[in-house]
Amino acid sequence: MSKPYTRLDKNDVAVLLVDHQTGLLSLVRDIDPDKFKNNVLALADIASYFKLPTVLTTSFENGPNGPLVPELKAQFPDAPYIPRPGQINAWDNEDFVKAVKATGKKQLLIAGVVTEVCVAFPALSALAEGFDVFVVTDASGTFNDVTRQAAWDRMSAAGAQLMSWFGVACELHRDWRNDIEGLGTLFSNHIPDYRNLITSYTQLTQGK
Repeated sequence: MSKPYTRLDKNDVAVLLVDHQTGLLSLVRDIDPDKFKNNVLALADIASYFKLPTVLTTSFENGPNGPLVPELKAQFPDAPYIPRPGQINAWDNEDFVKAVKATGKKQLLIAGVVTEVCVAFPALSALAEGFDVFVVTDASGTFNDVTRQAAWDRMSAAGAQLMSWFGVACELHRDWRNDIEGLGTLFSNHIPDYRNLITSYTQLTQGK
């Protein structure tokens, strides 16, 4: 049964970046490594651009999973950062759940590594507690297409919405008249072809 269209609302969204760790990133094989990191950093830029509260967490970072990707820690120096000692499902960590609920937001944008575990488990847990969950598919990665599809099916069947980072940005922005240059620059920084589009637009407008 289809659900009503629930739109992302920039005033009611928190971003959860789950286990984007240097060791775990080496497991991502369903998307090109360079493209994947670009997508993760694009989502981080979206969070900064729209001033969305962001929660960072890692799993067993002293082990083979490794530390958080340094660019994320640098971009969100004041964000809640929860290094989980062992819980595989971030929602099983009391500090993480407290940090999420402290944002006061009802909509959660979730991305992480790997998709069927680090993303799916907290997504399903948050859905069970009444949150609206939006999974950023291209900023989440896993071993192969088979495991990715199984995870997507499981989450969407439970009520999660699957989106790309570009779709997230556009739905949050709602109207280009809100800011052309700022969002256009964000897109240009992460999509080479979009840079050509913005360059063309800039030349046209500056020529008037």
